[in-house]
Amino acid sequence: MSEKVTVFDTTLRDGEQAAGTRLGSQEKLIIARQLAQLNVDVIEAGYPASSPEDFEAVQRIGREIQGPTICALSRAVAGDIEACGKALAHCKRPRIHTGIGASDIHIGGKFQDERYGKTLAEKRLKVLEMAVDAVKLARQFADDVEFYAEDAGRADPAYLFEMIGAVIAAGACVVNIPDTTGYTVPEQYGTLIRSIRENVPGIERAVLSVHCHDDLGMAVANTLHGVLNGARQVEGTINGLGERAGNAALEEIVMALRTRADYFGVHTGVDARELYRTSRLVADMLGVKVPPNKAVIGANAFSHSSGIHVDGFLKQRETYEIMRPEDVGMMESRVVLTARTGRHGLLDRLRKLGYPVSEQELDQAYRRFLVVADKKQEVFDEDLMAILHDEIHPVPAAFELEYLHSYSGTSAIPTATVRLRVKGVTQEGAAIGDGPVDAVCRAIAQVTHTAAKLQRYEIHGVTSGTEAMGEVTVQLEDEGRRVVGRGASTDVIEASAKAYIDALNKFASLDSGARRSTAGS
Repeated sequence: MSEKVTVFDTTLRDGEQAAGTRLGSQEKLIIARQLAQLNVDVIEAGYPASSPEDFEAVQRIGREIQGPTICALSRAVAGDIEACGKALAHCKRPRIHTGIGASDIHIGGKFQDERYGKTLAEKRLKVLEMAVDAVKLARQFADDVEFYAEDAGRADPAYLFEMIGAVIAAGACVVNIPDTTGYTVPEQYGTLIRSIRENVPGIERAVLSVHCHDDLGMAVANTLHGVLNGARQVEGTINGLGERAGNAALEEIVMALRTRADYFGVHTGVDARELYRTSRLVADMLGVKVPPNKAVIGANAFSHSSGIHVDGFLKQRETYEIMRPEDVGMMESRVVLTARTGRHGLLDRLRKLGYPVSEQELDQAYRRFLVVADKKQEVFDEDLMAILHDEIHPVPAAFELEYLHSYSGTSAIPTATVRLRVKGVTQEGAAIGDGPVDAVCRAIAQVTHTAAKLQRYEIHGVTSGTEAMGEVTVQLEDEGRRVVGRGASTDVIEASAKAYIDALNKFASLDSGARRSTAGS
């Protein structure tokens, strides 16, 4: 029997740190349900001390998700750790993930204040003391404590060994060795993992975990070399999302260990048939599309085009495929959705896409589905995702679009008139702009009295053909806060208006949450 490697998913924490992305607590809960279906061992649900909404997300996931261990992140700061303990108070299988910088670059940069010491040697001692104290405090809230030695890939090995030994003695069950900046190369990182196993007293009492970033495109390779050298927990995100160039892609790690079990000699408990569905859900929720050439789950991962490849594939599948699409949940058979499909068929497809909906939400989506189906011969999965984003809001709608009219032409000044429900009151506005979309956004801003700035605007046809739905994604910024809004319609001007209003509703929800937090403090 081969050894099992624990799979630690940090899509909801590290993955959400990708630039231009944001998840609300309801969206996090939907993804967490699918991660449980994927059968990952650990879900890192968030960083409770960072915001009231992240605290709520960790708390809800800890209460409602069964199966995986639910993990919360903290710095080596008492307030952070206590927030983790409170958020996970009703979780059946809680884990606190705490840690501190281990490299001289991090120690010198983050702890410049003389209260941490005047020399690097003094600062090292203080950081070591903080690491031990953090683990001891975390153990008061959870028996399962993981420690991360941030930037371990650039740390002095002797100091790193001392830190790891000290936190294990303090009660850490898992020790995470992050290549925080994606600096190491596979052989070097593998050697580091092996040297930790050989030089740290008591290392047998803890699981070694590997957490790699993709700045040089080697995150998955570094992770696999860590496994070869004794690491028995792998950390990563779905689709490789994360800070800067991202994290190690979990779907690639899982399928590498499975496909080359003869070489790695280990296994995971992940249900690989859920990988494609999980990938699509995460891509949709975070608004970051999966490149078609993405390994394992990209649209072209099991496509064959050139004559030689097609001929070989048709004669014997294994000629050009080392995995089967069914292995990762890419089923070739599908139900064609039309206006005659019915509610049951729509509900079944939504569930298969990873979207559990209530009866009320199904009614709402089905009404919109029929409108779209009447205009198209077939409704595709991408259409359904656009409909869901447009019709089913995880936040209350402070602003609702009732009416939109735009006018433009080669010799006309683009003009837009809008009628909105603003907190239950109907209001109208009109504006001119550089184009019809700009005019619509200006008119909405006038009615809602917003000063938010449009930082990003993207539009694409979610399916092909002249009758295709257009999906618009906008990013608005207001006083340093950024939100992403989405809207869909066969009319791209209407889709733009809906996306803009969706973003404004998210700002309104954040403001409401902040007021509730202030009132409760």
